Amino acid sequence: MLPVTYDDVLAAVPRIRKDLSPTPLLEWPGLSQLLGLRFFLKHENHQPVGAFKVRGGVNLVSQLSAAERQAGIVGSSTGNHGQSLAFAAQRHDVPCTIVVPARNNPDKVRAMRQRGATVIEHGRDFDEAREETERLAKVEGYRYVHSANEPLLIAGVGTMAHEIFETLPAPDVIFVPIGLGSGVCGTAIVAKHLRPATKVIGVQSERAAAVANSWQSGTIQSAPSAETWAEGMATRVPATMTLEIMRQLMDDVVLVSEEELRQAAFEILRQTHNLAEGAGAATLAAAWKLREQLSQQTVVGVLSGGNLDLRELPAILASGGLGDVG
Repeated sequence: MLPVTYDDVLAAVPRIRKDLSPTPLLEWPGLSQLLGLRFFLKHENHQPVGAFKVRGGVNLVSQLSAAERQAGIVGSSTGNHGQSLAFAAQRHDVPCTIVVPARNNPDKVRAMRQRGATVIEHGRDFDEAREETERLAKVEGYRYVHSANEPLLIAGVGTMAHEIFETLPAPDVIFVPIGLGSGVCGTAIVAKHLRPATKVIGVQSERAAAVANSWQSGTIQSAPSAETWAEGMATRVPATMTLEIMRQLMDDVVLVSEEELRQAAFEILRQTHNLAEGAGAATLAAAWKLREQLSQQTVVGVLSGGNLDLRELPAILASGGLGDVG
């Protein structure tokens, strides 16, 4: 039996609605024409923290025990999980500490601090920050909130897919970016309950493919590095809970290049005037890569977040859009 069910997602819906409004699901004619199919974006970049993960944070923090609330929470993040926890903790008056890698996206760090979180910079990447977070939790007695191995987080982000099906009952394919997989797991749990024919396809960067490699091989595959500019997907070590759900429910996974991510971010900006971070642009990049086999289908891409490190913007603007020549 899976650790998260469709009923868990339904239970999360009223908790989420107390703090968060539904986000738009919009078909963009220019993107549909470019791809040769009906293409919708689920605009999680319109969340108050600019990313889908806030759904999981709100659901989990709302269910903490009195002892956990008093102790406070701690998590490791490259940004969006941390902002999610900071937002939810501030709403529920819970102390919050976030450990981020050194040289992390400065805008995401600033946003966490503005939400009242204590932010500690440690390690060269997410996984080194995670190790420090686990140490802090043991020493200080905090409630450690893993960014994926948490049923309440997965159920919370599953409300995103619940909204998709409320608006669009029969999508053929939903693309979801993968960092550690809470988003694709929540989506697959909902999709396979409501419409099993809908394919749920995860997306990773070619330069941070540990989860994809693990899913395809059937064994845990860690990587020595995750050198992608899309920090929301920059993980070296898969999470056990989400990987197990993916193995049972996810239909496929697609890898995209760094340049394809930049071109997709450019295209989203050009066609929709929305700023997508790397992970948020990944689903359009994947749809472009598979556009011939998806011809004439109804496809949803989760624009998971818009918290772009603005230092990346010049390279995105220089890349041009998907299909541009010269």
